[in-house]
Amino acid sequence: MFDRLISDPSFREVFSDVFRTIWKVLPVWLPIVLLVTFVQTWLRYVRTKWNSEQKYVLLELKVPKEVEKSPAAMEIVITAMHQVSTGNLIDVYFKGRTRPWFSLEMVSIGGQVHFFIWTPVKFRSIVETQIYSQYPAVEIHESSDYSLGVLYNPAEISMWGAQMALSKVDAYPIKSYIDYGLDKDPKEEYKIDPLTAVIEYLGSIKPGEQAWIQILIQAHKSEGLKELRLLKRSDWTKAAKEEIKKIISEAVFKPGEGKDITSTNLTDTQKQTITAIERSISKFPFDAAIRLVYIAKKDIYNSTNVPGILGSFKQFGSNNLNGFKRAWPTDFDYPWQDFRGTRKRANERKMLDAYKRRSFFHPPYRNFHTKRFILTTEELATIFHFPGLVSSTPTFSRLVSKKAEPPPNLPV
Repeated sequence: MFDRLISDPSFREVFSDVFRTIWKVLPVWLPIVLLVTFVQTWLRYVRTKWNSEQKYVLLELKVPKEVEKSPAAMEIVITAMHQVSTGNLIDVYFKGRTRPWFSLEMVSIGGQVHFFIWTPVKFRSIVETQIYSQYPAVEIHESSDYSLGVLYNPAEISMWGAQMALSKVDAYPIKSYIDYGLDKDPKEEYKIDPLTAVIEYLGSIKPGEQAWIQILIQAHKSEGLKELRLLKRSDWTKAAKEEIKKIISEAVFKPGEGKDITSTNLTDTQKQTITAIERSISKFPFDAAIRLVYIAKKDIYNSTNVPGILGSFKQFGSNNLNGFKRAWPTDFDYPWQDFRGTRKRANERKMLDAYKRRSFFHPPYRNFHTKRFILTTEELATIFHFPGLVSSTPTFSRLVSKKAEPPPNLPV
């Protein structure tokens, strides 16, 4: 059939005309293609160089025995990480300057639960100041990187990892601490803290096992020339407002002809959803990625810990709002997808390396097997904050004593 098509004179004539047209406009489109390719390659080079020259530090946060503040305090801390500046065009195109990113991490090593924040060194003082201002009794220590102590050796260890995603579009927020009433600082015995399930899971890990949760964040903003865009791309709020209009247009109780839809035409669920979206729009947004990793020695690897770590995120979701789902795992559903296990081992090796590098927003693991999603400061504070005594996990080590202020009459 293909031979008959080539031998057709009309086909050859059309093909010849197309080729001549492309050749005639070659002086126009070829320089553009080469210029765009050069700029993209150059930006990748200078950005990689810039990022490799930055210094980072891992801070461990020692939580006091009594945490009386709501997650709103952590929201203030995370707001300080909303750093959008990349300097001027010279900084962007010649120095390769990028928006800084941070990592909020909750880790269980043999059942011992730890909180970490990974930050560029130049922002360390800002992060520490904000934490101390909200949690004076917290102790912050520079820590060695726990992940570097794990070497990928499939003969000795087994591991599983996954990239998470939102179950709905970015416009819908997850079920936050405000939805759980934690913004009102209820008494400890009446608190329902959604983070408790995560802490309990991490505390259930046995000696020889490790479970890691990594939340990578970078300030979200509208994009323009500094992001190699000739046409400005608006931030996420435009899509969120469109989603509100869509919910209103789907009102169950339609008004009479010629009348506008009001709140009385909406169901209680629709009203709550719109309120949550509007509240989310008012908060600082971050591009985010979440990684989950479970590692253990081969002889004690417990596969039930995989649904356990996934299940610990269920309470952050609801039917009318957003939630988390597994986007990409290191393993496969069916044996014929990976007969020899080579693809699984390659996935595990890359996941472990990406985790150690905290790489997602830039090469070498840019948008690693999933796309970034939006989480606001309120949502981030919901999934990363210091729990009160409502979380009584015995392996969650807390500081026994409070820090005391020095006596005011000390000699100077």
